[in-house]
Amino acid sequence: MATIFYAGDSTVTFNKIDSYPQSGMSQGMLRYLKDSVRMRSLARNGRSTKSFIDEGLLDVIDSEIREGDFLFVQFGHNDEKADKERHTDPETTFPDNLMKFARTAWDHGAYPVFITPIARRLFDSRGRFLPGSHGTYPEAVRRTGRKYGVPVADLTVVTERWLAAVGDTFTKPFFMWPGDNTHLKPEGAVLMAGFLCDELQKMGPPYSDLLVSRIPAAENEGLDVS
Repeated sequence: MATIFYAGDSTVTFNKIDSYPQSGMSQGMLRYLKDSVRMRSLARNGRSTKSFIDEGLLDVIDSEIREGDFLFVQFGHNDEKADKERHTDPETTFPDNLMKFARTAWDHGAYPVFITPIARRLFDSRGRFLPGSHGTYPEAVRRTGRKYGVPVADLTVVTERWLAAVGDTFTKPFFMWPGDNTHLKPEGAVLMAGFLCDELQKMGPPYSDLLVSRIPAAENEGLDVS
């Protein structure tokens, strides 16, 4: 049984009932995984690559991850924060930290995947989407992945295109709106996880092997679904 170790922030966290309806992508992704795949979410609210490592959460992954497992790494929302506990530089310490995750996976014969942060739901007074809410951090993820051969699921691009295409009003039910344009409701967690799974499918095996078929079962069996 392969295990996905998912490292990230509040957009990824596996929430409990005390924070409902806030939900994270590690929860939403369960709907897309084969029964033989286990989800181990170590994502925590407010974490950056720096604070995640400093708090020993990468050490937990290092002690548990095994050959054939996967390590999903999704940060950026908090690395861009100014406080010393979390801030990293997108040109230096951020990519250095990303590679600490990748090497942890490689050391155990596991598969790392870098994931750019999902876009914030930001629109101007005319209802036009405002891209670029994560500055140069998504590009730092892409650049680091290219340089070291780590697959990258570019959710920043995917989610920015989706937000721009469907607009302000339609996107509100997917986020903890009003007042919160970052965190996800259950519908948003499932949607964003679906975008991630689309990217994993494009990568091919072994990443696509984690996923169930998204063709309806009756249709997959050649039955009439009309």
